[in-house]
Amino acid sequence: MVDFTNFFLTLGLLFFVGLMTDLIGRNTWLPRVSLLMVFGFIAGPSVLDIIPEVGHRWFPAVADMALVMIGFLLGGQLTIPFLKKSGRHVLGISLFEVIITAALVTLGMLIVGMSLPAALLLGAIAPATAPAATVDVVKETHAEGPFTDVLLGVVGIDDIWGVVFFTVVLSMTMALSGGQGASVILLTGLWDVAGAIILGVLMGIPMAFLTGRVKPGEPTLVEALGFVFLCAGIAFWMEVSFILSSMAMGSVVANLAKHHARPFHAVEGIEWPFLTLFFVLSGASLHLKAIFTAGSVFLIYVCLRVLGKFLGSNIGAKWSGADKMVCRHMWMGLMPQAGIALGMALYACQRFQDLNNIIMPVVIGGTIVFELFGPIMTKRALIASGDVSINR
Repeated sequence: MVDFTNFFLTLGLLFFVGLMTDLIGRNTWLPRVSLLMVFGFIAGPSVLDIIPEVGHRWFPAVADMALVMIGFLLGGQLTIPFLKKSGRHVLGISLFEVIITAALVTLGMLIVGMSLPAALLLGAIAPATAPAATVDVVKETHAEGPFTDVLLGVVGIDDIWGVVFFTVVLSMTMALSGGQGASVILLTGLWDVAGAIILGVLMGIPMAFLTGRVKPGEPTLVEALGFVFLCAGIAFWMEVSFILSSMAMGSVVANLAKHHARPFHAVEGIEWPFLTLFFVLSGASLHLKAIFTAGSVFLIYVCLRVLGKFLGSNIGAKWSGADKMVCRHMWMGLMPQAGIALGMALYACQRFQDLNNIIMPVVIGGTIVFELFGPIMTKRALIASGDVSINR
C-alpha cells in the first residue's frame, strides 16, 4: 500500500526546496542546479539519509519525464536557419571535443596501467554531457546570444555523437576481448540512434500540423505533453533512445510548425517542477564512497576529461571559424555529466562484468564532481561570453 503521508510530505518539501534554491540562485553566483543537487546529496544516504524510500522509487520515472522534455526543447533549437548560420560551429565543436576527450582519457587510462578494454570504455563514456543541467542554467540566467545558441546546439547534438561513438567502441572492445555478439551490439547501437530519429520525425510531422489549432493555454499544454510522452513511450517500446526521439520530434516541429511555437512554450511552462525533483533525487543518488573507491584513477579521469573538452572545443571552434568568445569559453559549458554517462557505464559493465569494480567507481565519482561543479562553470561561461548580465 502506498504511504500517502510520506508521498505528499516529500513532494511538498521538495517543491519548497526548489523555490528556495531558485531565489538563492537569482541572488548569488551559484546555479540552482548545483544547489538542488547539493541539497539532495546532503539529504541522501551519504550524509543525513532523510529522503524516504518512496522518493527513490520515483526517481527513474521523474528522470525520464524531465529528460524527454529537455530533449524536445533542445530539438526546437535545431532549425534550418540556425543550422545554416551556426551548423558548422556546432558540428565542428561537438565532433572535435568528443574525439579528443575520448582519445585523451583512453591514453591516460592506459598509461596508469588499465587494461585496453577498460581504457577504451572509459574513453568512450567521458565525452557524454548532461543536457538537463546546461539547459536549466541557460534558462535561469535568461542567457541569449550567439554563444548560447551554439552551446545549446552542441549539447543537443553531442549525445548523438556520444552514443554512436560508444556503440562503435563497445563493439570493438567485444571483438578485441574475443567476446561474441560484437556485430549485434553495433547493429543495436545504430538502431538506437537511427530508430530514434525515424520515430521522432514520424511523430513530429503530425504534431507540427495538429498542435496549436485550438486556443492557447491548457489545451496546448495537454496536446504538447501528450505528443512528447507518447513519443517517449513508443521509444521505450521500440528500445531506442527516448531523448534522441524527442529531440528529433522537437526539431521537426520547430521547422514545420510555421503557424506557432506554442508547444515549446507550453512544455517550458511545466518542466521546472519535474526538474526540481530530478536534480534533488539525482543528488541523493550520489554516494561519496565512490570517490574513495576510485582513488587516483578518478582524479586522472576528471583532469583528462576537462583537458579534452578544453582542447576539443577550442580546436573545433577555430576550425569552424567561430568567434573568440566561443573559442575561449565553450569548454566550460560542456562540463556537466550525469545520466547518459551512468547509463553507458552500466551497459558496458553488463557486457564486461569483470570491469564493474573499475569502471563504475570512476564514472560515478566523475558524475559527482561534474554535476555539482559543472553548472557553476556553465554559468560563468555564459556570463563571460556576454550573453547574460553579470548582475543576474
